[in-house]
Amino acid sequence: MGSASVSEAKPGLLDGLDPEQRAAAGAPRGPVCVLAGAGTGKTRTITHRIAHLVRSGHVAAGQVLAVTFTNRAAGELRSRLRGLGVEGAQARTFHAAALRQLRYFWPRVVGGPQWDLIDNNKLRLIGQAANRAGLGTEIEVLRDLASEIEWAKASLVMADDYPAVVSRLRRDTPEPADRIAQVYRGYEELKNNARLLDFDDLLLHTIAALEEHSAVAEEFRDRYRCFVVDEYQDVTPLQQRLVDAWLGGRDDLTVVGDANQTIYSFGGASPRPLLEFTRRFPEATVVRLERDYRSTPQVVALANKVIGAARNRPAGSRLRLIGQRPDGPEPRFAEYEDEATESTSVAARVRDLLELGVPASEIAILYRVNAQSEAYEQALAELNIPYLVRGGERFFQRKEIRQAVISLRSAAAGQRGEFVDSVRAVLAPIGLTEQPPAGGGAAKERWDALLALVELAEELAATVEGADLDRFVAELEQRAAAQHPPTVEGVTLASLHAAKGLEWDAVFLVGLAEGTLPIQHADGDDNAIEEERRLFYVGVTRAREHLSLTWSLFRSGRNRRRSRFLYGLLPENHPAARVARSSQVRSSGQRQACRICSGPLTGTMAIKLGRCDRCPSTVDEQVLDRLRSWRVNRSRELKVPAFVVFTDATLVAIAEQCPVDESSLVSISGIGQTKLERFGAEILAVVREAVGS
Repeated sequence: MGSASVSEAKPGLLDGLDPEQRAAAGAPRGPVCVLAGAGTGKTRTITHRIAHLVRSGHVAAGQVLAVTFTNRAAGELRSRLRGLGVEGAQARTFHAAALRQLRYFWPRVVGGPQWDLIDNNKLRLIGQAANRAGLGTEIEVLRDLASEIEWAKASLVMADDYPAVVSRLRRDTPEPADRIAQVYRGYEELKNNARLLDFDDLLLHTIAALEEHSAVAEEFRDRYRCFVVDEYQDVTPLQQRLVDAWLGGRDDLTVVGDANQTIYSFGGASPRPLLEFTRRFPEATVVRLERDYRSTPQVVALANKVIGAARNRPAGSRLRLIGQRPDGPEPRFAEYEDEATESTSVAARVRDLLELGVPASEIAILYRVNAQSEAYEQALAELNIPYLVRGGERFFQRKEIRQAVISLRSAAAGQRGEFVDSVRAVLAPIGLTEQPPAGGGAAKERWDALLALVELAEELAATVEGADLDRFVAELEQRAAAQHPPTVEGVTLASLHAAKGLEWDAVFLVGLAEGTLPIQHADGDDNAIEEERRLFYVGVTRAREHLSLTWSLFRSGRNRRRSRFLYGLLPENHPAARVARSSQVRSSGQRQACRICSGPLTGTMAIKLGRCDRCPSTVDEQVLDRLRSWRVNRSRELKVPAFVVFTDATLVAIAEQCPVDESSLVSISGIGQTKLERFGAEILAVVREAVGS
């Protein structure tokens, strides 16, 4: 292993770096591997390394090529290099770098007009190929096929080899492997006939230009002498082959990564090149960055526990973060009966943080799959908290939801039979089957989203007498209209994958239940489970100061249990604090009981009403009418939709239970401290007046 030296650095350049960062930044020319834990300043380190090499005369700025995975990360590298006085160094994504090189060398290696980069035609071409292969052309099917083709190309697997490779790897495929191979071949043929390139082609053609044309390789390697690869744990075999083609046997390569943050294996990424770097370059300088400047010691301690429970960790991944910030609050844990209570409680806690001065843009709610966003969108909207959705379509903008609303509206005129059954019948052709689709992917997210519509219909049926499809469509349109466009200052809603590389002052990790995290289709696959654990670790390390971990025991029509990843993080008898008193789990572990027959309550509406669906309603119609009139007036005063004040279900629950004081009012699910302070006195006055009249 080489030794680090900073003797040639100009005074001041490496000042302010910690000893490990300085060792990496000031290492001599040659192979360097930086094992950088979350929050340890890896971008600062590699930009200072580039500046050190340039200032020391090892390389000219224009001979440096740094690559990463997102435009945001590439822009951050360029900005920091400019701040260090380094002009001319290239910092790009893999695909942007390859596109630039391919355009330059195209006349010599291909000739003729350059092919266009595929834009919005990819799914259309895959659809044509799928149709020829006898497969469905629904959007989620095409997306899954596109993902498989992208994985194959990123893994350097040709169409003819695809069935044998996925069989050897025991890869779970969305369609039979031979059919996918047929689609893969058809897609490539259609794309090539149209003279189009997809993103993977950019890398493949650039590799071919360098490997098969010696003059091209010589010119390129004369121009670029020094290479830096960020997030090296995420490289695919295709990207690694491109790096090898760039190097051409040279060793002036700096890589930085963290095997504990490998979360893209489904796309072909592998930490193997990072972990085997010293085997390839025995004289490499290896530096471990473990001082965490992002998170409080309390968050860091939890992160270490999460990743410390991982199985079969290779030596290169055994980083143990050391918190450098002052102490902060302990991470919060909370268990809820159902997702509705979990989401409203999280939204109430978000409001508390906003009132404490935490900016909305510094708060994030992170979940495993995009279909989970709807409950949190609604809960934040009810509290008038602005938000933005990152990495996924907003619930009411999803194609299947738009299609469902159109179908429901069309079916309303001829509705026959029971309301909720009619909703299920309308949604069945769109993708709502009796059982969820096997595995995960787009089909499962589509199913979850459609099931959420059924649950909304069930809530409407339980709270509005004579509810029908017309009323349901109106309710959906009202909910959609109330979710205002995202603003810069909004709370971020994002999947854990979309949150990679980002950080916030406050992070809520929600839905931490078996079947969601780890995802259901990972069960039985040890490698997949470990990737889910790393995904959880990534989520934890996004938080600077406030970290909340929550889960619910009932979601998507099924009972759940807390994620296996939570065991060891909190005692089994941990009194998981809850915002809504009505959802407290008794120490015996039993669910809340029906106030009429004392039977167990399951499901959002039963808990909200305080009675099981077998017991008759005790609603006081006069109270309910008064409450609805009050809500109309208050919503007009506040200029918000009526359900933002209180949902119909909450009004029915109040009219059934007729609370007489704040204690009994707040015991109703959906009425937290914020609602109590804002409307509690008015609600109690309405109830007293209606009951007494």
